[in-house]
Amino acid sequence: MTYAARDRERWVAEDPAHKQSDRDDFARDRARVLHSAALRRLSAKTQVVAPGSDDFIRTRLTHSLEVAQIGREFGSALGCDADVVDTACLAHDLGHPPFGHHGESVLDELASDAGGFEGNAQTLRVLTRLEPKRVHDDGRPAGLNLTRASLDAVVKYPWARGQGPYETAKYGVYAADLPVFHWFREGAAGGVRCLEAQVMDWSDDVAYSVHDVEDAIASGRVDPRVLYSPTEVRVVAELARTAYAPDLPVEAFVAAAQRLVATGTVPHSFAGTRADLAALKDMTSRLIGRFLSAVEMATRARYGPGPLTRFAADLVIPDDVRAECSLLKAVAAHYVMFTDERRSVMGRQEEVVRALVEGYRGHPERLDADLAADFAGAADDAARLRVVLDQVASLTDARAVTLARTHA
Repeated sequence: MTYAARDRERWVAEDPAHKQSDRDDFARDRARVLHSAALRRLSAKTQVVAPGSDDFIRTRLTHSLEVAQIGREFGSALGCDADVVDTACLAHDLGHPPFGHHGESVLDELASDAGGFEGNAQTLRVLTRLEPKRVHDDGRPAGLNLTRASLDAVVKYPWARGQGPYETAKYGVYAADLPVFHWFREGAAGGVRCLEAQVMDWSDDVAYSVHDVEDAIASGRVDPRVLYSPTEVRVVAELARTAYAPDLPVEAFVAAAQRLVATGTVPHSFAGTRADLAALKDMTSRLIGRFLSAVEMATRARYGPGPLTRFAADLVIPDDVRAECSLLKAVAAHYVMFTDERRSVMGRQEEVVRALVEGYRGHPERLDADLAADFAGAADDAARLRVVLDQVASLTDARAVTLARTHA
């Protein structure tokens, strides 16, 4: 399937006098995401470590901006429309709730009566329903009213819950949002991602695998010498296999660590000096280039030199590159996310999320005005719970803590 000129009308038809070329439409999609309230809120949402706990660490917003910069250049090199990929990268985390993936897990547990909660499905809901920009003639919200190409590029998991092509808890659309999903997926094979979505997903993986390790080293949470220690590497390799790439053997991750340190980019120490910070930034740049160039070369080797878009190709990610990327993810997970200190923080965050859901369900008048209207018009208890989830998911970390305290 391709998107020829004007092959898709907007989810809401706009004034024909203002219609422009496809490329201008894609640039407008990017602008709408860039200026959205949902994107701004990511500045105070956890990436790995809570915002405000350190001056160096990334937030969901800075992460998204970096993914967009990586994805735009990488996608352009393959022949994708730069604005479509940029839009997808900027938007890919809009649905994530406060407190990172832990907040997502707690909301999913509390959402059992409403069909579950998933950050990627929530992103689609934000883009097509919750973020105010356009409405249908009958008053129903239409979100940012993006093009089909941009929406399809955002969806990492193009299927509903339990309907994926392989066993996974991930999915990209709630049952209530299937009409718009079917609209922008028309003609696409079930469960198959467009190339632009694959570019966004790999750019996301590359960004957070490298940047999370950079943050962890700069904040003193990880000693870079762990990548030189066979004992530490094997512990991290076990986690990489179980959490990120179970189809690869542990030895693949051990070999990945050896290749990474052999590049000469991984520092042997870090004391926070300007020279140390420069070396750390150099490591980041060179590893990102390594991961992107390897995938570009492998993809070109299979599909040739011409422009690659939509369903004309799939990214080819060599196993050794995937092992290196997964190993870096596991470094951040083991030394930052899975520590006793982090588990204690997560316990308090869970209490906040549970209190908010309970509080809003018992006192819907506390909902933001737009969501209070959704709650009043909801057809049943499941739909009302979904509105409560929309409210809690929209909150920044700080506002969530404040509201839970003031409404307790």
